[in-house]
Amino acid sequence: MSVQDQRPDLNWREGGIPVSQRFDDPYFSLNGGLAETRHVFLAGNDLPARLHPGFHVAELGFGTGLNLLALAEITDQPIRFTSFEAYPMDLPQLEQAHAAFPELAALAAALRAGYSARRFRLGQVEVELMIGDARDLLPQWNGAADAWFLDGFSPAKNPELWGEALMGEVCAHTTPGGTFATYSAAGHVRRALGAAGFAVTRAPGYAGKRHMSRGVRL
Repeated sequence: MSVQDQRPDLNWREGGIPVSQRFDDPYFSLNGGLAETRHVFLAGNDLPARLHPGFHVAELGFGTGLNLLALAEITDQPIRFTSFEAYPMDLPQLEQAHAAFPELAALAAALRAGYSARRFRLGQVEVELMIGDARDLLPQWNGAADAWFLDGFSPAKNPELWGEALMGEVCAHTTPGGTFATYSAAGHVRRALGAAGFAVTRAPGYAGKRHMSRGVRL
């Protein structure tokens, strides 16, 4: 199936925020997507402090690539990034979404230049995009991440990306002592991650959201 066939149907809110019609959920916070990424996914995984050559970040839900852009901005060491995405944006959609982050314009242009190849370099980051349902792809993946960005749409609207079986695969593909972070504090998500083998804690959420979740593989 081509990217054209899989691309998401989007609405656009003021400020250039894409909203998935399939999941009725925005791709990033209405209160500042880049700041949310830095709070939840970077700080939530203690990055950049933990980064070292060969460090591997994996992600559920590539979306606009904002998390990758934020990661590439902060690392000066060669690291790896693997992201799983079932409904990849096409290049015009990405360009429209990236316009909301002019401070990342150069990195965003480089991302779009390599995007169609699915394997490309962005600054110090070696990127691989895995296109398809993570429930099918992750069990077949032979990698292991040092940190996970769990960034699917809301568990209430996209439960397939937060189920016990998939969270078990996330843990199985995490290095000992590896971490995850997510904006979600839903009880069933935390329980699934705990049952999978993570020590799960809650942390202050972003922009008035009471809690987010983070954890370490035991």
